[in-house]
Amino acid sequence: MFAAATLAILVTMGLALVRAFRGPTVYDRILAVNMFGTKTVLFIAVSGFLTGRPDFLDIALVYALINFISTVAVLKFFRYGGLGHAAMAPDEREDG
Repeated sequence: MFAAATLAILVTMGLALVRAFRGPTVYDRILAVNMFGTKTVLFIAVSGFLTGRPDFLDIALVYALINFISTVAVLKFFRYGGLGHAAMAPDEREDG
C-alpha cells in the first residue's frame, strides 16, 4: 500500500518537474518547484515509514521549513528585485 503511495508521489514529482521546465511564466515555475518540494517532504516521510526509521520525519519537517522560506524569498526577489528592504516606487522616494 505504501509502495503504491511512493510510486504515486514519484509520478507527481515528475509532473511537477515538467511544469517547472515548461511553465509559461516565472510564477508558474516557482509554484511547480514549491510543489516538487512538498512532494519531496511526503516522499521522505513515506520512505521513513517504509524503512522503519521515524527520524526521517524530522528531516522532512526541516526540509518543509526550508522549502517554505526559500519559496517566499524567491517570490520576494522576483517581485521587488532584492531581498533587502522593499523597493519603493519612483514617486514615493524622497530625493530632497
